[in-house]
Amino acid sequence: MPKKVVIIGAAGMDYNVFNNYFRNNSEYHVVAFTMAAEQNLGTTGEALRPYPKELAGDLYPEGIPTYSENDLETLIKEQNIEEVVFAYSDVSHEYLMNLASKALACGANFRLIAPKNVMIKSKKPVIAVTAVRTGCGKSQTSRWVGEQLKKHGLRVVMIREPMPYGDLVKQTAVRYASIEDFKKYDATVEEMEEYEPHIDNGFVVYAGVDYEKIIRQAEEEADVIIFDGGNNEISFYVPDLLIVVTDPLRAGHGIRYHPGELNLRLADAIIINKEDSADPQDIQKVVDIARKVNPDAGIYHADSALSVQGDIKGKRVLVIEDGPTTTHGGMGYGAGLVAAKAAGAEIVDPKPFLKGSLETVFEEFPHLERVIPAMGYSEEQLHALEETVNATDCDLVVSGTPIDVSRLIKTNKEVVRVKYDLQPKDESLANLINDFVEKFKN
Repeated sequence: MPKKVVIIGAAGMDYNVFNNYFRNNSEYHVVAFTMAAEQNLGTTGEALRPYPKELAGDLYPEGIPTYSENDLETLIKEQNIEEVVFAYSDVSHEYLMNLASKALACGANFRLIAPKNVMIKSKKPVIAVTAVRTGCGKSQTSRWVGEQLKKHGLRVVMIREPMPYGDLVKQTAVRYASIEDFKKYDATVEEMEEYEPHIDNGFVVYAGVDYEKIIRQAEEEADVIIFDGGNNEISFYVPDLLIVVTDPLRAGHGIRYHPGELNLRLADAIIINKEDSADPQDIQKVVDIARKVNPDAGIYHADSALSVQGDIKGKRVLVIEDGPTTTHGGMGYGAGLVAAKAAGAEIVDPKPFLKGSLETVFEEFPHLERVIPAMGYSEEQLHALEETVNATDCDLVVSGTPIDVSRLIKTNKEVVRVKYDLQPKDESLANLINDFVEKFKN
């Protein structure tokens, strides 16, 4: 009899692990997925959006049910689960072992799948960009790498780790080439945050659920593929160059989170980003950790250069930041707050003006420092964001999100965007990309 398995996930890495390890493996039977609570796909005690039969393969003619992660212990006991597989990103080692202890206490083995068992090999050269935490600057790094490759006359396609909250069959393999494609494929705010900056910079972006199908389509129009690692996943593809981004504003986190530490240990090149905002001792701490766990990787230094798209000096401002970075990423602030402080703006405390689901967000994430995370998993959350912005007593809104929030909500205030780009401190990183190009030209 096949082993009965539950995969603990968050609508991303879990699907990739299933597709490439379990889908056609008759030694196992995946009884269910569980979904992290913040994915907002349902509540404890009820079945959530299933993994559809169209994607699950011949061994699963009815698809695979999904339950809340809070139901894990009940599932193990009631379904006699033999093995629990963890497959999502950016959790502390303590949180991970708490889950392991729950599974083991209920009688199930607890397992992580090694990257080599689920990475897909491309026919084209792949540069993968991952990180030690959400919000380190993967996307700005990916954009910078893409621009360097373009200088060599290469066709570059971005593949982005998914945030598939809609119809999974419709989103199996999606090509985003314009802002209009967001509406076509019912993209959420979280998805748009991932894709829009790349599209603004002239890159085609692929994303979805089945990353074997995705890369085979991308290969048809690319000379080089960049995998931009979403919410801090491992690379879904075998990388010819693995770049890992670190954050000196969270200097010790490189060896405290999964799969961040795994990424750090696998890296060919380690970028220390945001050095313009960091203390020198924290930068050195990141260097010391990197050299300890991965002495063979090259270390590269960079700033995250901010540009404010309007005048905010002396204004009373409400700051909106990237949702994932400021919630489960653990950052109490982002580029918006940094830029507002540097410009001499007065930061308005949003707490007295919170509406709807944002009140719950601030209860769940008490570390938030006078900023609003751009939550947009649902229409309800967008409505709460809109109401909060319009109720806040301020002169204007400073948005440090990767997307233009004024396209998503109707505001009674001007929205000034803050953009950020990777700015290497010397030519060494450019030389790394040049060497990569020469290697594959030959």
